Amino acid sequence: MKNEDTISAIATAAGAAGVGIIRLSGEDSIKIAQKIFDKPLIGDRKIIFGHVKNFSGEIVDEAIALIMRAPKSYTKENVVELQCHGGSVVLREVLKLTFEAGARPAERGEFTKRAFLNGRIDLTQAQAVLDVIQAKTSAALTVAQNQLAGKTSKEIREIRQAILNSAAHIEATIDFPEDDLDDVTLGEVDKNISAQIERLEKFLANQTAGRILREGLETAIIGKPNVGKSSLLNFFAKTDRAIVTDIPGTTRDSIEEFVNVDGIPLKIIDTAGIRNSSDAVEKIGIARAKNCAQNAELILALFDSSRPLDSEDEEIFKLLPNRNAIILLTKIDLPQVTTAAQIEKKIPAAQVIEISLKSGAGTEKLLNAITKRVGKIDFEMNFVRDEREANLLRRAVKHLHEAQETVRKNFGIDFVSIDLRAALENLSELTGESVSEDVINEIFSKFCIGK
Repeated sequence: MKNEDTISAIATAAGAAGVGIIRLSGEDSIKIAQKIFDKPLIGDRKIIFGHVKNFSGEIVDEAIALIMRAPKSYTKENVVELQCHGGSVVLREVLKLTFEAGARPAERGEFTKRAFLNGRIDLTQAQAVLDVIQAKTSAALTVAQNQLAGKTSKEIREIRQAILNSAAHIEATIDFPEDDLDDVTLGEVDKNISAQIERLEKFLANQTAGRILREGLETAIIGKPNVGKSSLLNFFAKTDRAIVTDIPGTTRDSIEEFVNVDGIPLKIIDTAGIRNSSDAVEKIGIARAKNCAQNAELILALFDSSRPLDSEDEEIFKLLPNRNAIILLTKIDLPQVTTAAQIEKKIPAAQVIEISLKSGAGTEKLLNAITKRVGKIDFEMNFVRDEREANLLRRAVKHLHEAQETVRKNFGIDFVSIDLRAALENLSELTGESVSEDVINEIFSKFCIGK
């Protein structure tokens, strides 16, 4: 696909930095950049030092121009990157000059969108770019990098080719009815379909793990005031992320932090202490805490071992039945008043871990318990990225099952071909070979401008 216009955007994060980059892509990107750069932009894959000047000839900034001619660039178009000083004012000035010289503002994700539309990457790789940028742990980054390198695309292509081979056998018989499919060939088609169903179902089996790696496991820390909730958040974050005091009600709103537990990103939410309160602001925080507990995938419920259980603790117990929860009995470095046995009577079969966030006792056991709740994740596996991909895979598997059923019951080979082609269409939509413009626009709208 050929884009007639040239786009420009700031490609680096907002804020002061040593270097900031203005990226241009399009047929006229070199011509446009040359209008504001004082040295000749010649050659390919060249780095040229010079100055950005406005149309009055005044120097705006000294810069390095990086030239990449089509098709040897990220977008497979002519690309120029102007590496300037990283101040927001100078970057905005240079960006404005590129617009005055003939470029237009890039839309969200438009550089990667052009890379996809121009055939440099497929849709699974394009989405992996966003996952690389947003990776919360090194394990999540490894998964995203594998997808960006085409690992998922390669297996989907292999599955598509295997299905296409079976479809070709079937359709050859439809076109040349004198060459009937014998039982051996039908058996091979049946066996091949089974093999591809198994491969696709492995993708689907990793859907939850893929979502957790990308978004983090939503984990709510709940408990009454002063049981150690904020201290627990600080333990996970390895910094003083939340204020810790002896004053009840210090945390009045939810505090979120992404943390890494054995490669698994947890979206930890430290909630307000749940208690009876007449304070209007604190009451809002308590309501949010209860809502977090209802929606969280994992609950860490804290009870203070140095104090007896009371009515406020009872409110916490009410939130735990039939939930994925780990109960933490905190402050075991102090004389114990409440024991694990008392907690277990309240919540039979609950996992209770005794910890001291002051001494560190029990924290390793907690981390192991969280890892076990998530389950073992093979970070080298192919992962389903989102519900759109999962839905396409489920539909492909459904069509393959229907094709297989038709083969086995000998209902007519033309129906087998229809189902195989439908499965192929679903897989083509997954990689972007056959996908609507609306879907493409929705996917790239989630990117940042400049990527």
